Amino acid sequence: MDNRKVIYWFRNDLRLHDQPVLKALTESGYNIIPFYCFDDRFYSTLSLGFRRTGPHRLKFLFESLEDLDDQLRNLGSALIVRKGNTAEQLQKITEQTGAAKIFAAKEFATDELQTEKEIEGVNQLTLELHESNGLFRESDLPFDIDELPDVFTQFRKKVEKKLKTITDRGEVSKMSLLPDDLENEAVLSYADFDMEEPETDRRAAMDFYGGESEALNRLHEYIWESEKVLTYKKTRNGLLGRDYSTKFSPWLANGSLSPLKVIAEINRFEEEKTSNSSTYWVKFELMWREYFRWIARKYGGQIFSRDGIKNEKVLQKQNVHLFEKWRLGNTGDDFVDANMKELWLSGFMSNRGRQNVASYLCKNMNIDWRLGASWFESQLIDYDVYSNWGNWMYVAGVGNDPREKRFFNTQKQAERYDADRKYRDLWLKK
Repeated sequence: MDNRKVIYWFRNDLRLHDQPVLKALTESGYNIIPFYCFDDRFYSTLSLGFRRTGPHRLKFLFESLEDLDDQLRNLGSALIVRKGNTAEQLQKITEQTGAAKIFAAKEFATDELQTEKEIEGVNQLTLELHESNGLFRESDLPFDIDELPDVFTQFRKKVEKKLKTITDRGEVSKMSLLPDDLENEAVLSYADFDMEEPETDRRAAMDFYGGESEALNRLHEYIWESEKVLTYKKTRNGLLGRDYSTKFSPWLANGSLSPLKVIAEINRFEEEKTSNSSTYWVKFELMWREYFRWIARKYGGQIFSRDGIKNEKVLQKQNVHLFEKWRLGNTGDDFVDANMKELWLSGFMSNRGRQNVASYLCKNMNIDWRLGASWFESQLIDYDVYSNWGNWMYVAGVGNDPREKRFFNTQKQAERYDADRKYRDLWLKK
């Protein structure tokens, strides 16, 4: 075993910026093997008949990994990609290379924790986890995790002053060569997952392309070039176009973009240019994202249970026939159907749309909210386990919403946010 040879297991941190542990390892002269695994558990077919990871999300992930590999090759390294059981694949690589330790970012969700447990259960594997995917480490929080407030506003008031001190932690600028005895496998394709590459729909809000390079381009464009960040609060409920919202979420979801990097850039913009309610509101939304991470840390598998973290008994049905109408955009409610068509055909949907279609499934159709959360998981290119399940619990009334029986009147919402019908006509036309 070579104590100077280690594996860096990329998970939802597919970037070289804001990687303090990887940066420290490279600067300390460790021989690093960059590794990523398509774990089979995330690519299974659900009992509902669709894949847990659908083609839109897979395409964005392929692009993100290709970009990461390109960057690593520019530094003289490369990304070792495998498919299968992560623990088994890591065991093979450590046996082949003699690597002494595996470094990776800590996650909090059930399947992710199970993967960590499996790795730690293999005798010769030593896994060292670090917290670098959120805005804060657990030790940064001004309370113990079991005292995490169950209402977002209380959480926000306790932590938001910390955002002012966030700065860029730098990027990995050098990397050791891959060991000579390690060869990468052939690049994976859609066929390896029994899928076909999804078609690009010209109606999509934006032509998203995965990877850190595109993420940083979008960050610079939105904040510094167009300064659209100054109008975010006014436009964030839009439905059409690339600039009604930041569109950072797909890159944030797989870690091609760090939330800390976004906050740091906005802080710099506010110092060098100006600040207003919109620059604050982007940070406000990132605090929501952070909050759901810690809710998962506090409650564990409860975020996936029908009764949620409130243990609120909800008498929702698992009517697959009605669910299919919702899933495919055939409910008869034109605002819901337009949003569901957009999701199905592009892998994206506005925040306003998500709240409406989720409310419709839970409250109008009385369907088990977890079916909707699973469809979002399959389709959304910006699927994030914490935000997705946290938001669905919220809308279903079993999560962190302090209001009782919140309900969206989808027709009134359509009249308010799509008065000219441009959005509905775009997605419902034949």
